[in-house]
Amino acid sequence: MGRVYVIGHVNPDTDSIASAMGYAWLLSERDGEEAIPARAGAPNPQTSWALKRLGLESPMLLNDASPRFESVARRLDTTTPDSPLVDAWGIANRTWGVAPVVVDGGKPYGLVNGSSLFGFLSRLVGPHPKQQEMSIAQILELPCREACATDIPRFAMSSRIRDAINRILRAEGDDFWVVDDEGNYVGVCRQRDVLNPPRLRLILVDHNEPGQAIGALEEAELLEILDHHRLGNASTHIPIRFTVDIVGSTSTLVSERIAEAGLSAPPALAGMLLAGLLSDTLKLTSPTTTPRDGQAAERLVRWALVKGGPLEGESIASFGEKVIQAGSGLAARQPAEIVSSDLKVYEAGGFHFAIAQVEVTDLLELDEHKERLRAALEELRQKRGLDFAMLMVTDVVRGSSRLLLVAEPPALNDLPYPRQPDGSRLAEDVVSRKKQLLPVVLGLLES
Repeated sequence: MGRVYVIGHVNPDTDSIASAMGYAWLLSERDGEEAIPARAGAPNPQTSWALKRLGLESPMLLNDASPRFESVARRLDTTTPDSPLVDAWGIANRTWGVAPVVVDGGKPYGLVNGSSLFGFLSRLVGPHPKQQEMSIAQILELPCREACATDIPRFAMSSRIRDAINRILRAEGDDFWVVDDEGNYVGVCRQRDVLNPPRLRLILVDHNEPGQAIGALEEAELLEILDHHRLGNASTHIPIRFTVDIVGSTSTLVSERIAEAGLSAPPALAGMLLAGLLSDTLKLTSPTTTPRDGQAAERLVRWALVKGGPLEGESIASFGEKVIQAGSGLAARQPAEIVSSDLKVYEAGGFHFAIAQVEVTDLLELDEHKERLRAALEELRQKRGLDFAMLMVTDVVRGSSRLLLVAEPPALNDLPYPRQPDGSRLAEDVVSRKKQLLPVVLGLLES
C-alpha cells in the first residue's frame, strides 16, 4: 500500500510527538506497514529534552501534504553526451521512449526522445543526397549530444507540484528533469504523472481540526484520526477510521492499542509515551485525567522503567517532575517562541482566535515578562490575521493560571476570571485549556 505518515498538530507538544512515534511503531510492528512518524513543526523545549533524555531522534519534519516532484520522478538509466547514439537508443527502448543524457558530474545535459530524434534526422539528412545514403548504423554511431533536446524544464525534487502546474501546462514537451538542491540528476517525470501525482497517506494523531493540521491536508489521502480533543474535523471523501476518546492524552490511546495487540513498546519509546501522558495530564493531576490515564501510566512505567533502559532508576514521580520542569519557565525563552510553541487556533461565533499555553512553577514569574509577552502576542495576532489572541500562563505547582489577552472582544467581558491591576485575568484552579478554559470562551462567543 506504500508509505504512511503518522503526524500530530502544528506547534507540536510532547503528547503530539510521542503519540506519532508510538502509533507509527505499532502500525509497523503489528501490521507490517511502512509507517513513518512525522512532525508538523519544531519540537518545543520539553519535547526536545524528553527526546534527548531517552536517546531518540526527532521525527522527520513534514512541512505540508502537497505532493512533491520526488513522488513522480523515475530514475531512468542514463548515458553521456559523447556516448554513441546507440546507447540512448537502447535506453529509450526500455523506457517510454526517453533517454536521459547526463554529464559525468551528474548534471542533466538533455533528453533523447522521439521529437529530438526527428529534429536531429531532419537536420542531418535534409536535402543532402550523400547524407540521405547514410545507414542507420552510421547514424547510431554519432554522439548523443547531436540528438538531444537541451531546453527541458527542471524541477527540484522538494518543490511542490501545484506551484509549477501552469509552467508544466505551457511547456511544449511531456518530459521534465527532476533534480536535487544542487541541480544533480534525480530522474525524469512525465506530464501525465505530474497532473495526477500520488497523494501522501496520512494518519492524524492528537488533533482533528483542519486549522491545527499540516498544510495542504486536502491534497493528502487521510486514512485515520486518533485524538482526545473536541470535534472540529472536516469532511472526507471516503470513510476513515476515526477515534476521539475521553482521556487525558493521545499517548494513553496509543499505549492501549499496543497492549491490545499483545505487544509492549521498547523502553525508550515507552518512556516517550509516558512523557507525553504526564505532560498532557500535568502528572495525572489535570481535570482531563481519567482512570484510563492512570492505568496507561502504570503500563508505560512497566515497559519503560526497566533495568538497562534509559529511565533505569527513575520513578513516575521523579520522571514526571523532570518532564514538567523541562517545559516550564519564561526567562530562558524568547517571547515569540512562548506565544507560538503551544498554540491552538479556533473559530467560533464569527471569531478567528488563538489560545497559547505556557507552564511555569510560579505565577509571579509572569510579572517580569508580561509586557514583552503582550507585544509578542499582538504581533502573532496581526501576523496570523486573528481577531484576538490569548496566552494562558499555568502554574503547574499550585494549579492556577493567569490570562493575557490582546484585542479582547466585548463578548469576553463576562469571563468569570477576575481582572487584575495589570490587565491580566486570574483563573483560579484552571489548568486545562481544552476542558476548563476553552468551553467557557466558546460559550461566551457563541451565545
